[in-house]
Amino acid sequence: MKAVLLFLLLMVPALAAPVADTFSNPATETRARALQRQLRCLVCQGESIDESGSPFAADVRHLVRQQIADGASDQQIQDFLVARYGDFILMKPPLQPDTWLLWLAPFLVLAAGGGVAWLTVKKAAARGA
Repeated sequence: MKAVLLFLLLMVPALAAPVADTFSNPATETRARALQRQLRCLVCQGESIDESGSPFAADVRHLVRQQIADGASDQQIQDFLVARYGDFILMKPPLQPDTWLLWLAPFLVLAAGGGVAWLTVKKAAARGA
């Protein structure tokens, strides 16, 4: 019985700590979720930290929420994360010389695929004629 009582007394501080990483104010929670959707999980890369289940995303979500609670603006939080992880952490990185490849790569791949398809059709037509 004493062991159970001791265990319950040791659990009281754990009950005082917030269990979920959410805000009680709906406007603040909406702001946090919107900001989390703008940040890329560097582990999953195709997902935002809002939708990723990786430990990295959980850590960054906690960091974002902590900075919001401390009164930082969305821009200050983004600037902090960009300074720490680079522009790739942003789901929409800015268009600047060091991110041109991120923005142009889809078009380059599409153009290369179109070129290969065109050459293939041209060779097939030449053989059939």
